[in-house]
Amino acid sequence: MTVAANLAEIRDRIAAAERAAGRPAGSATLVAVSKTFPADDVRAAIAAGQRVFGENRVQEAEGKFPALKAETAGLELHLIGPLQSNKAREAVALFDVIHTVDRDKIAAALAAEMTRQGRAPKLLVQVNTGEEPQKAGIPPAEAVDFVARCRDVHGLAIAGLMCIPPVDENPALHFALLDELAGRAGVAWRSMGMSGDFETAIAHGATHVRVGSAVFGVRPRPAAEQPS
Repeated sequence: MTVAANLAEIRDRIAAAERAAGRPAGSATLVAVSKTFPADDVRAAIAAGQRVFGENRVQEAEGKFPALKAETAGLELHLIGPLQSNKAREAVALFDVIHTVDRDKIAAALAAEMTRQGRAPKLLVQVNTGEEPQKAGIPPAEAVDFVARCRDVHGLAIAGLMCIPPVDENPALHFALLDELAGRAGVAWRSMGMSGDFETAIAHGATHVRVGSAVFGVRPRPAAEQPS
């Protein structure tokens, strides 16, 4: 199937999930995750009307999106991968939304860059709902206090929370937890749900679903992994 056909199917499924949850149409935004896919695949999605995209790495996004943004007005770029403090300058300059604020060092670096550049991307706090040691994100027990600290200490407006549930657990439990934490923190956005579980996420209040392979297909393998 083409990118356009895939997008049409995903949009239909999002609309059906919104209806099933008794939510208004358009209340869940599709973030098309274009990491590892070339700019021409993004252009195919743009031609099909998609305007919101997600990338995992600052460097990869820098290689694709300045030209794409110059070509098409109104593109919105989300950073959904971990952010290092030494990439804060580039992230603030390029991204419109950053989903992965998860420690004070990052919050301070972003605050300094936003002041320096006069640019204010929307910010979300990543919560490690499964408390997995290999995964980024702040522990659930610290999430509400961290949001308050971002506001009160770093002067940052936090728009919402984000999570990536463990692959071997019921995602609904993690989505429900993130929804509850977002309510307690007083933030509106809930970034949760990917290709395999976005409908469940919408049922639990997702405002942004991050869908990649269901839109663009099987991800390209790095050159080192290609068969000879």
